[in-house]
Amino acid sequence: MTSPPTYRDELGFALDVAREAGRLIARFYRDGAKTWQKSENNPVTEADLAADACIRKAIADAHPEDGLLTEESEDDLRRLDCARVWIVDPIDGTREFTRQIPEFAVSIGLVVEGEPVLGVVHNPAVDVTVAGALGGGVTRNGEPARVSQCASLAAARVVASRSEHRDGMLEGLESQFASLRPTGSIAWKLALVACGDADFNLSLKPKHEWDVCAGDFLVHEAGGAYVDFDGRRARYNRRDAVREASMIAGPRPLVEAFMALEEARPARS
Repeated sequence: MTSPPTYRDELGFALDVAREAGRLIARFYRDGAKTWQKSENNPVTEADLAADACIRKAIADAHPEDGLLTEESEDDLRRLDCARVWIVDPIDGTREFTRQIPEFAVSIGLVVEGEPVLGVVHNPAVDVTVAGALGGGVTRNGEPARVSQCASLAAARVVASRSEHRDGMLEGLESQFASLRPTGSIAWKLALVACGDADFNLSLKPKHEWDVCAGDFLVHEAGGAYVDFDGRRARYNRRDAVREASMIAGPRPLVEAFMALEEARPARS
């Protein structure tokens, strides 16, 4: 019987690339980066583009047969015909990056036939890397990590979107938890959940595949779940890279408790 692939080599490669991109980003974070708007309230910086070029070149050189979906490059739909696709956000949390808030990250995921098999989330501002590959568990800066043991929503430390909190989208939910901390990058929030530095994440706004692919993998590999409010897990490398559903992440008892709470709640207008 053939053993399942471990993706250890790909994980080592992704770690090296994420850290190389992180060094570029750290210099811009320290020295400043030119910034402009791709669309309203959607900034991009020269750091995003430099990190994107670094990652794209590395993947093209090392894995030329694989597909690639990355936020800062034109979508090459040939990826839809590839069994393996790298899904990348060179800086998830660009708004935080531009404001000198250390809640952004390089996010690199690998999917095979639509299923995540590897994830690396590297925050160069605080020098924390959460990473793992299928069947190999998750590490935080090289040390084994798991989702928390928290099983009660009333005891949960929640990380949630700063903009959703600011816009009042979490009213009626915040009181269910022990604490709710507005935090930047969704990739970073999912990494915090995966390594137990936070208990739970909920996100109401649409997300792109590159925002969440690596974090999705890490939460599941660390023993938790990242699903929509009906318990469905995302698939990746779709033509439309936007996922509209509200999502939750955490230990399975918390996820199940939240879904039960939502089922009993009157429908939102």
